[in-house]
Amino acid sequence: MSKLLYIKVSPRRERSYSNAIADAFVSAYKKQHPGDEVVTLDLFNMELPPFDGDTIDAKYAVMHGEKHTPEQREAWRIVENFIAEFKSADKYVLATPMWNFGIPYRLKHYLDILIQPGYTFTYSPEEGYKGLVTGKPIAVFYARGGQYPPGTDYEAYDLQTKYVDLILRFIGFTDIRSSIVEPTLMNPPVAEKRRDELIGRVSDLAAAF
Repeated sequence: MSKLLYIKVSPRRERSYSNAIADAFVSAYKKQHPGDEVVTLDLFNMELPPFDGDTIDAKYAVMHGEKHTPEQREAWRIVENFIAEFKSADKYVLATPMWNFGIPYRLKHYLDILIQPGYTFTYSPEEGYKGLVTGKPIAVFYARGGQYPPGTDYEAYDLQTKYVDLILRFIGFTDIRSSIVEPTLMNPPVAEKRRDELIGRVSDLAAAF
């Protein structure tokens, strides 16, 4: 039995393009893999610990090989629990919109909790950075209001897919399966057609996942 972790980022719920496709994908996956466990994290409907105070001090204590104070130990235990939950999965689905050319702050917050030395990556002068979340596939469903075609002046505005792809590869992912719905604001009929096309393909996408 495998465990799939579904990370939802948009707060728009049923109005979200990224959620619509990812929900359909996960639904198809459940039908095709009835024995697998599916855990959903809705980042706008869960409590994420602030990364300041004792938590940031605990991080630097880890980095410098220092002992935690009792307060730091408790703060860091919460971070470790989030990381353990993330790393316990065998497969991942991420659904995220573009906000101001990048990602929503809730996703950035979640990633800032997860990306810790010794847990999701390591560094050595000999090897440089090395990701520790390896051998696992992730399906990423993006939505954005505009279009940012490669090779155009608008490509530079796309800090959404570039950042997510960089971060995922940084922590070890190599099997990244991305789908994009656009332009949800500039041309809704085109985006709706793309959304419906992807929903029509989720069964095949899920079968190969």
